[in-house]
Amino acid sequence: MTETYYSGVYWPGRPEPLEAYSRRAALLFQSLSSVDPSLSRWFEQAASRDVAIHGEFVPRAETLLGLFAKKKYQLADGEFFFAAWNGESNASSVVNFSCGSPSPETVDLCVWTPPAKGDVAGRFLSASVLTQVMSAMVQAWDPEWGVFTSDNHRDAVSEFADPGTFVGWGTYLSRNRGTLPPLPAPVRIEPVTDKGTLIILTPERFTTNNPEHLALAEMVREQLDRAGLLKPIQVQR
Repeated sequence: MTETYYSGVYWPGRPEPLEAYSRRAALLFQSLSSVDPSLSRWFEQAASRDVAIHGEFVPRAETLLGLFAKKKYQLADGEFFFAAWNGESNASSVVNFSCGSPSPETVDLCVWTPPAKGDVAGRFLSASVLTQVMSAMVQAWDPEWGVFTSDNHRDAVSEFADPGTFVGWGTYLSRNRGTLPPLPAPVRIEPVTDKGTLIILTPERFTTNNPEHLALAEMVREQLDRAGLLKPIQVQR
């Protein structure tokens, strides 16, 4: 079975005007276009490819504002959900975000799902490229916590997949979470501008089939947990 991966960032509900969300999303799409050519075109996601392929949009702030204002993307007062597809049948990527939730039990998020297999997936599933993607997501959304890892690994280490509580192949922590403890090799620590830190467990692809990867992830999780850095995202209203 192919191990699938994702990259996601999460933050406490931060209600903002739609204009602010459109600017943030435009910055994300602009940054992603420099990561890989397959991330330069975007379409509104739909129930079928035949429908979606007619929904191409230019990811500028003013265009996104018009899309976000559509009734079909409004979920509740001030909350909206939007998903975009890159139009590639053999290298499908999807970006979705949900922002402005009025519920104290819900966090805001942005998730990117890369293709599961093929040449483009091979390019994406490297620590260097995923670091670029995470950096783009962090700079656009200013999250509290983020992760890139496989779905299998997430499901194995987090029963409820609570954002903020587990360690992935790559884990982003906002500087507001506290100071990192020393971490063992081959773990790499990279700053993301002045916003926070990205912890990358291995330079090679992290897989749940590798017991050394799993042991390293658990060791790092324990150290971060002891330092008080792993906790559910607290939604404040």
